[in-house]
Amino acid sequence: MFIGFDLGTTNCKAIVLSENGAVLGTAAQEYPILYPQPGYAEQDALLVWELAKEVIREAVKRSGVKEVKAISLSVQGDAVIPVDKKLNPLFSALLGMDYRSLPQTNRCKEIFGDQALFERTGMRPHPMNSLTKILWLKEERPEIFRQTWKFMTYADFLLGKLGAGPVIDQTMASRTMAFDLTQKDWSKPILDQLEIPVDKFSRPVPSGTAVGKINPKVQEELGLAGAPLLVTGGHDQTCAALGAGVIKEGIGIDSTGTAEVLFTAFSLPLRSEKMFRAYYPCYIHAKPDMYCSFSLNHTGGVVYQWFRDQFCGEEKREAQRRGLSVYDLINDQMPPLPTNLYIIPHFKGSGSPTCDLDSKGTFFGLTLNTTKGEIAKAILEGLTYELRLNLETMQQAGININEIIAVGGGAKSPRWLKIKTNVTGRPIKILKNKDAAPLGAGILAGVGCGHYRSFEEAVDVMVEVERVYEPDPAVCRVYEEHYEVYRRLYTTVLQLNKQI
Repeated sequence: MFIGFDLGTTNCKAIVLSENGAVLGTAAQEYPILYPQPGYAEQDALLVWELAKEVIREAVKRSGVKEVKAISLSVQGDAVIPVDKKLNPLFSALLGMDYRSLPQTNRCKEIFGDQALFERTGMRPHPMNSLTKILWLKEERPEIFRQTWKFMTYADFLLGKLGAGPVIDQTMASRTMAFDLTQKDWSKPILDQLEIPVDKFSRPVPSGTAVGKINPKVQEELGLAGAPLLVTGGHDQTCAALGAGVIKEGIGIDSTGTAEVLFTAFSLPLRSEKMFRAYYPCYIHAKPDMYCSFSLNHTGGVVYQWFRDQFCGEEKREAQRRGLSVYDLINDQMPPLPTNLYIIPHFKGSGSPTCDLDSKGTFFGLTLNTTKGEIAKAILEGLTYELRLNLETMQQAGININEIIAVGGGAKSPRWLKIKTNVTGRPIKILKNKDAAPLGAGILAGVGCGHYRSFEEAVDVMVEVERVYEPDPAVCRVYEEHYEVYRRLYTTVLQLNKQI
């Protein structure tokens, strides 16, 4: 038995897994984000730790299992927690979405150069990156910087609280912009230039590495017997990919929630000009001999949610009365064939590959005959054209994706999945276990404790495909024509959007 734990930005989830991947017990909990001022996003790391223990304890209780072989973690990326030697946080966790370090980001660009940093670390300078937040603490909170023993992410912080020493998995280390992607170690030239001691970072090791046993006191709190191994986990995107079976080239995992992420893996580190221009990062995968990248559409499912909340009050009331999902009632109004509407879903600027902050959400083709169902479907089509745009840009950068595995909220919509397979021309798979990130952490636990001889064996046993959506050639031909129109529409309104 293994425990896979997933720590997201606003909630965490634990699952207890059998050796064949069956979920024996699960529990989840939410926690807040603090916004002390515009551009800031903080979290109480100790509160998160206490809730993490509650969630693991409840999952263990529900499973009826007392002894597990190992525990591993999937965690949100880019948060920074300065701690003392007793792992007491000295400051709030600065989350990935905290952009206060923009001045420090610009300074990194001036000192090192955008592309030079990308070529060394696989990360473009951005206030999301952990290193810029550490630099902000150094300059704006020097007393905190001096007192800090280690600057930790949630990965090494939670492992340390569970009983391990100061170790961080390479997936998380390689997202900081302070990690040399070729040497697979902290970049001393970068840290020396910024006057940040390398010993303020945890020791980087591959994901799936056993790094000690659980602290007996914590073990008792969690209701566990025996002595479970602690195994290094990974960034949540890499763990979700592992939990979806993305451990070889040619496969993408499309994770659709508020935002939409297309993640894929490859054998050699790629840091081409095309990747740099498209804002695709390159970092280490949870399967340590591979690398990975992803595209990001900031406005994925949130645009459909906006449409629901602004225009579908009648459907919301009907859904509540009948005990149904409001989305099912909206989707039932969609026409069966592709629409002749075009919706650019840039409600918060565009994501990759253009990353145009001036772009706006735009509707084309409305007439007095346009129905609510057509608009709903056109939104899903527009979001999927963005997905195809990233698939094509990745291909130009040397990353080929031949099949897609869908996870997240979008994987629960058969209509959207049919749109995706017909717009992209690729088969779309959905999994039996939809909780890909904690499952990926469970796979790392199983590999790290030696129960599985390889990642391939673990994935073969624990990951199961539930259904495959195949493209319809006739519908694909219609979407091929519509997609070409969509591409031209963005460039047509590019300059106008800057004036709005």
